[in-house]
Amino acid sequence: MAVVLQDIHPDADRIISEFIDLALREDIGEGDHTSKACISADARSNAHLLVKDVGVIAGIQLAEKILKTVDPDCTFVPLLKDGDAIRYGDVAFDLECNTQALLRAERVCLNMMQRMSGIASLSNRYLFEVEDLPVKILDTRKTTPGIRFFEKWAVNLGGCFNYRFGLYDWIMVKDNHIDACGGIPQAIERVHAYLKDQNLERNITIEVRNLVELHQVLEVGGVTRIMLDNFEIPILREAVATIDNRFETEASGGINIHTVRKYAQTGVDFISIGALTHSATSLDLSLKIVK
Repeated sequence: MAVVLQDIHPDADRIISEFIDLALREDIGEGDHTSKACISADARSNAHLLVKDVGVIAGIQLAEKILKTVDPDCTFVPLLKDGDAIRYGDVAFDLECNTQALLRAERVCLNMMQRMSGIASLSNRYLFEVEDLPVKILDTRKTTPGIRFFEKWAVNLGGCFNYRFGLYDWIMVKDNHIDACGGIPQAIERVHAYLKDQNLERNITIEVRNLVELHQVLEVGGVTRIMLDNFEIPILREAVATIDNRFETEASGGINIHTVRKYAQTGVDFISIGALTHSATSLDLSLKIVK
């Protein structure tokens, strides 16, 4: 599926550029001595990205940016699009590039594409389980520090949705916030006072752990979404019916690929799944020089 990077983060171009610089510096250090020893500085090679797994490809756009960073004269020909279904033997792209530059970029390209493709593939499996139901599967902040943007990009490519990008773009009042400030009414009141004082507008999610807390939220109101955390399916169904579309509803906590459809069938609007990013397995891809 097509993804507009600025929809994930308005500063997408800067994030990508800074990441590429950091990742290359981390790997290259004072220089790729092996390639310098074996290969002449002006040598050029043809190569391709070989798929050795089944799933959804992600990171082709990123690989092009990495390769053109190390060699602005690189010729990059995508044969697949980010978000396409893949199988063993597919070729994702062809390229022609300075050989030393190609080998400097190889591992960064593969590390990111394998990670992103694993996340996109797992996200697509979750989408498949609920695609006929009016529910959206959301990612979380359970991401790898430093590459959150890329992991959330991959979730998008797999057909699921991004929640908040960080602590700053959405108010989420969780159990620790509630317990630390004395209860649900106090937490909601303080959030509204804070937003007014700071002249901010933010959506507000509040987490509830049981039906008693749910009724406390319903009495107070003033939120965008109620997150029903670790609710068993019969209680979740009762909670969704009780809310009766007055607020958005979200299920979270321990939901996996085997149970997600049952949770979706309760009528909940959103299901947040940390496993999309923290439990995805990398796909097997190879970047090979063509002799």
